[in-house]
Amino acid sequence: MNTSRLFSLFFHGSLIKRITIGLILGIIVALVSPLLAGILGFDLADKVGILGQIFVHSLRAVAPILVFVLVIAAIANKKVGEQSNMKSIIILYAIGTFLASLTAVVASFFFPSTIALVTQDAELSPPGAVSEVLKAVLFNALDNPLSALFNANFIGILTWAVGLGIALRHASDTTKNVLNDFSEGIAKIVHFVISLAPIGVFGLVAETLADKGFSSLLGYAHLLVVLLGSMLFVAFVINPILVYWKIRRNPYPLVWTCVRESGLTAFLTRSSAANIPVNMALAKRLNLDEKTYSVSIPLGATINMAGAAITVAVLTLAAVHTLNIEVSLPSALLLSVVAAVCGAGASGVAGGSLLLIPLACSLFGIPNDIAAQVIGVGFIISVLQDSTETALNSSTDVLFTAAVCIAEDKTQA
Repeated sequence: MNTSRLFSLFFHGSLIKRITIGLILGIIVALVSPLLAGILGFDLADKVGILGQIFVHSLRAVAPILVFVLVIAAIANKKVGEQSNMKSIIILYAIGTFLASLTAVVASFFFPSTIALVTQDAELSPPGAVSEVLKAVLFNALDNPLSALFNANFIGILTWAVGLGIALRHASDTTKNVLNDFSEGIAKIVHFVISLAPIGVFGLVAETLADKGFSSLLGYAHLLVVLLGSMLFVAFVINPILVYWKIRRNPYPLVWTCVRESGLTAFLTRSSAANIPVNMALAKRLNLDEKTYSVSIPLGATINMAGAAITVAVLTLAAVHTLNIEVSLPSALLLSVVAAVCGAGASGVAGGSLLLIPLACSLFGIPNDIAAQVIGVGFIISVLQDSTETALNSSTDVLFTAAVCIAEDKTQA
């Protein structure tokens, strides 16, 4: 294959095929990098990793302004009295996250996991409250708009965008046209960034495999089976059931499209926030209502965290089983609710859900020093746990949005 044909294959045609090529090339570079280190004098996988970092930073950079502009334009151009699908989508988000948490709790009881913890003579006393998560969400919503944009605080961005959008509902048509043109310009930039996905995937895979590999995960095989098994069960059993409830037809073609086109990039970027532009582009290709997905997808990246709820529940119960703490049915159900709330409060960045484990552990009187060890275990297995969690979280955002939009189209037909 000549160079021009390889270039054409890598930069033109189906994005999924090009990402697959980048994935394969990244694996090859990770495998041959140790062999070439002596010849080249440097680690090839480490060098190409900069490509993945540039891609992820580009997505994170464009996501806040994309959400801000699209939401303002969508709401400002929304006609008075026009029906909104947001209520149905938020209900799906809430049900899906709770069922994911409940799935994790049930799986942890059937297949209990234990982890190595240094307990010494630590006293078991609750260190915090779930209300702190809700308070943090409220304070994020009331953040300064510039601060929200600079720090990618999507709750604050959404709050200000919705407020400005409502305020501009009665603006002149010229103003609304400017907003639309601006959003189109941002969308073109996003399209360019996403077109670089194969190069980004190539760098991400090469660096990740060369840096951590999978050998360090063998000691946590059982825990990973429970975690990843719960996430796969939600992705391919629970979510399809919820989608069928909305669209009343075979849900798997839609489920597979969302997992393949959204889940794959989310798996590699490990950031729901960074995957917002990818989901926006997918929603557009699915011909969904822009006024709906421009709000529901960034909102989902903030609160729709089924994977995060699973992580919190499974790792918390692993600590509980390790410490031989008795768990009653009411406390198990309470953990399902708390893990769902913690999931909704998790930040859309890599490892965000792990930082909320102490809140769930407090239900069982597990102190911060032990909960911190559980977080450490989470970071050890994060090469698979966090990647799969983000893939589930992000693909579900566009999946539930599509399900509600399709159901609405059928009702109006």
